[in-house]
This record gives sequence, C-alpha cells and structure tokens, in this order.
Amino acid sequence: MISESEILSVKQRFGIIGNSPLLNHAIQVAMQASPTEMTVLITGESGSGKESFSKIIHTLSTRKHGKFIAINCGAIPEGTIDSELFGHEKGSFTGAYEARKGYFEVTDGGSIFLDEIGEMPLGTQARLLRVLENGEFIKVGSSKVLKTDVRVIAATNVNLLKAVEKGKFREDLYYRLNTVPIFVPPLRQRGEDIVLLFRKFTTDFSDKYHVKPIMLSEDAKSLLVKFPFPGNIRQLKNLAEQISLLENEREVSVDTLARYLPKEGSTLPVTYRGSTEAQADFSEREILYKVLFDMKKDMTELKKLVLESYQSGGLNSSIMKKHQNLFEDMESSVKYEEEKVSSNLPLVLENKSEKEIQDRSSLSREYENQIIEDITHEEDDNSLSIEKKEKELILRALKKHHNKRKYAAMDLGISERTLYRKIKQYDIQE
Repeated sequence: MISESEILSVKQRFGIIGNSPLLNHAIQVAMQASPTEMTVLITGESGSGKESFSKIIHTLSTRKHGKFIAINCGAIPEGTIDSELFGHEKGSFTGAYEARKGYFEVTDGGSIFLDEIGEMPLGTQARLLRVLENGEFIKVGSSKVLKTDVRVIAATNVNLLKAVEKGKFREDLYYRLNTVPIFVPPLRQRGEDIVLLFRKFTTDFSDKYHVKPIMLSEDAKSLLVKFPFPGNIRQLKNLAEQISLLENEREVSVDTLARYLPKEGSTLPVTYRGSTEAQADFSEREILYKVLFDMKKDMTELKKLVLESYQSGGLNSSIMKKHQNLFEDMESSVKYEEEKVSSNLPLVLENKSEKEIQDRSSLSREYENQIIEDITHEEDDNSLSIEKKEKELILRALKKHHNKRKYAAMDLGISERTLYRKIKQYDIQE
C-alpha cells in the first residue's frame, strides 16, 4: 500500500499542486502501475495535466533509463502519422529521400506517450494493435517485420467507448489500451486546489518579473472555486498571469476578479450542424459531387439543344422554350465573355502571320465540325471521353504539320513542352 508521504514525495518531485482525493487516487494508481509493463490509458479533459502522469509512470518504472517520447496524435497529419510512428524506407513515397526510423524504433527499451489517441486514424490503430500484441511493426514501404520493446502510455480527452460505437475507434485496441485506467479529475472537481494553483501561478509570475504577488479576498476565493474552468489548469494559469500583469492593486476583490472571468453561459463559436445525422455528416466532398452532377446534367441538356438546332437548321421558339432553364441568368455572363474575348483578341493576333491565323482558323473549324459530329452520335454513345478527343486533336495536328511539334503545338494553343508530355501520356507513335 502506498502511503501519503510517498504520494507527497511524488507531488513535490513532479511539481503537482493539490490535495484533492481524486487527484491523490490518480497519483496512487500511477505509482502502482509504474513498476509493471502494463499498458496505461489516462483519461481526462484537455488541460487537466495528463502528461504529468505519463512522466510519473515512466520515471518510476524499470525503463527510467530508456528514452521517453511524448507524441500528440492529433497534431500529426493522417498521411504522415504511419511514417512518424513506424518509420519509412527510402523512396516509399514522394519526399522520402532517405530511410527514417520511427518513434517505436527509436524508443526501443523505453516508453512512448501517445496523447489524444482518439484522433489516431483507423489504419494506424491496426498497426498499433500489432505492436501492443506482438511487439512487431513494419516500416512504410517495407515488407520486413521489425521488433521493438516499448511501453505504451496513452491519453485521451474523448469518450473512447462512444467512439467505438460510432466506428471511429477499434474496440480491440480500446480494451488492449485500457489495461490500467487512470482518470485525471477536471479542475472544477478539485475544490480548494484551485486556490492553491492560483497562488502558485501568481507567485511564479512575481518571481519572474520581480513584482509583488497579488492576493485574493475571501469572497474572490469563493468565486474562483465556484467557476467551472472549462479550460482547466491552462485557463487558470492564463487568468492568474493576466490579473498579475494588468491590476495595479495587489489585493484582488470579488468585483475585480469577476471582470476577468467569462460571463456565465458564454460559449465559443462552433460549426453549425443540423439536427439529423445526415446533416451532421454532410461534407464538402458531397457538395462537390452535387455540383458536378448538376453540371453534367446541364451539359447533356445543352448538347441536346445544339443537336436539335443543327438538325432543324436554326433555333426556333419551341426549342428555346423547351430549354429555357439553360438560359436563365446567362445574359450578363455571355456579355462579359464577349468583352473579354474582344479585348484579348488583338493581343493574341498581333504577333501572328496571316498564314498562322488561317491555319488556326482551319483547325478551329475542323474542331467545331468534330463537335457537331460527336453530338450527332450522342444518342448511340452517350459516354464522351475528354482524353480520347484530346488525343484525336493532337494526332490531327501532328499529321497536318508532318510531326513537327512546334507548329502542332502552336495550332493547338499549347506549349511545345505540354505537347511533348501529352504525347508521352497517350503513347502516340510519331
């Protein structure tokens, strides 16, 4: 059984302030788990001091002479977290100019603290589970299985059980991590510890900047203890330093303190979400898909309109009325495009010879005829491939200029370099 004096010694060693029973119990569990090799899951709100408990566990363990690395899983991009944790081989992805060791390889024989474990991608969770089960991992871009002897200490500020229910966290990994659970209480549940911490922060500020520390009146202390502190210890420290800097009077009254505390019921801005699950999951990708589908529908309608116009010899009132929706709000756009083309046309033609202009006009008419031909056959084959048409135009331009890329590129309105890339892309034999 761990005595109170031993708990007090750990507090002094790691700079932990407070006498809350919940805090003392969390420290006791951490001390009991330290000598073992069991995986520990630390839970608690953001800013409650979870990382201090990971240091307690490592320092009091048999691995205290090994390396200790703390990693915030939520701060590493999803595309690189596997490389960060498990390493990669040279050339395994763009930018991998040399092989690199991951954190699990570097900390072999030590401890690794995975903060915000709930933010870890599902694919990385599967890799982590293998490390916990067998001590094995594979670098990104490699097939060789490597071994490591690392103790994992994880922490989260979210309810992992709810994340498991939503399919955002692996159930088997949750139970593997939760071998020894440690709950770090939020500041609002620690009672008079709030006043002790406030005094510690103001004293540190006064020592650093050589000013007299501030003191709280009894009423101010009561108000401070009652405040919920959603930001926990971080918020309390910011409050103490702010008052120490801005207040001239060293004794702070309840009215003065109240001016620095957020008003009751105030909230931070949040992203709007609808009431239904479908609205909650509505993403930018789905919006993009909808826009693309609408564009495809309008393009199909437009092609039908052009085909009917071509077959009838011109636009008549019945066709215009049938496709009226295609012309709504287009007047201003068409006018703008005409002005844009007119203003740019002289710049385009000023350095072109008469022959080049005629050649390009000829190719443009040939392109227009091809469009009409494609639309005519739309009823038989509704799947038009942009790449296919692009390849056909390149072939025609090359044939026209006897495979001279410079002139073919000029006719197509692209650079010679772009034309060379397209030739390789479509595997065009010259």
